Amino acid sequence: MNWKRKVFENFRLYAVTDLRCEEAGLDRKIEAAYRGGADIVQLRARGLTDGELYRIGLRLGKIANRFRRLFFVNDRPDLALSVEADGVHLGQDDLPMAAVRKILKGKNCFVGRSTHSLSQALQAVREGVDYIGVGPVFKTPTKPQYRPVGLELVQAVSRRVRIPFVCIGGIDQTNVRQVMEAGGRRVAAVRAVFDAPDVYQAAKSFRKALDAYEK
Repeated sequence: MNWKRKVFENFRLYAVTDLRCEEAGLDRKIEAAYRGGADIVQLRARGLTDGELYRIGLRLGKIANRFRRLFFVNDRPDLALSVEADGVHLGQDDLPMAAVRKILKGKNCFVGRSTHSLSQALQAVREGVDYIGVGPVFKTPTKPQYRPVGLELVQAVSRRVRIPFVCIGGIDQTNVRQVMEAGGRRVAAVRAVFDAPDVYQAAKSFRKALDAYEK
């Protein structure tokens, strides 16, 4: 088993950027997230040009390799291929898996899909994704178009789904234990990590809570 597969199979903390522009200090934030305990960082950005995304992706991929952690991109299998990302995360309205695999041209790339109901989760498993996202668990300004799915969906997915699933949406240090008690073992965070005054400490706090629950 190579180290990337091992990291994926054991990941706990998945940090997601929410870029609106090419931020100064972004690389330092990514490094801090990895140092604090993030296993995966996903590049999610709105409104950036393809050229900007490509340049950022190349940099973040190098940082991930240096920390022996994983780097994913959002929505774009073509971008994942061009920057040699470790994974790509798809929404419900993105391409089907068969098309994504064609774009990836056989590259070893983890593919995940967001799900907002048990039926969507089960369908994603059937289409052959490597992992699913479940949420938004709580209300979140990053996904205002979706009503919170609540802890009930986390419980249902934990009973029915056997591939890795990561809980996302409004999760922070005040409610992460509720998610774990509902059956979640992997958590994704956006604002709670990258909008924190100290990204390293925020990631470290999340990781401590996740690891402590397993002991």
